[in-house]
Amino acid sequence: MSGIHTIKFRLNGRVVAKHVEPRISAADMIRHDAGLTGTHVGCEHGVCGACSIVLDGAVVRGCLVYAVQLDGAEVETIEGASDSGRIAALQAAFVDRNALQCGFCTPGMLLTAAELLSREPDPSREQIREALSGNICRCTGYEAIVDAVAVAAKAKP
Repeated sequence: MSGIHTIKFRLNGRVVAKHVEPRISAADMIRHDAGLTGTHVGCEHGVCGACSIVLDGAVVRGCLVYAVQLDGAEVETIEGASDSGRIAALQAAFVDRNALQCGFCTPGMLLTAAELLSREPDPSREQIREALSGNICRCTGYEAIVDAVAVAAKAKP
């Protein structure tokens, strides 16, 4: 594929159309073209989880998805999840449990934790650790993050 492609998709509930090159990642397009900088670019190899987005209901690595693959899709970023209130309990628990420090990994952690809680409303600490194992944090020892997810699970109605 070469040239510029026009894609149309839902981004945080709004229909958007973007002109993208086939080589541009979804994470780069979301950050640079859509201006949603909560999607961080870390390793660019799909290992760290900082670029996590929700694509058609599943958390994926935005650095491993080409922007052209978003055509016709439903995409939610950390901004959309936050603005909708969908992750409010998790955000409050992260603050209360001191589960964030520099904040670089936090968007990916929150989206991943929300996905876990949507399928497992009362996860064990081991299930939380397993779910978050693909998200790297260089600032914490993860215990506060696991605590926050466990607290948020208990706070859900």
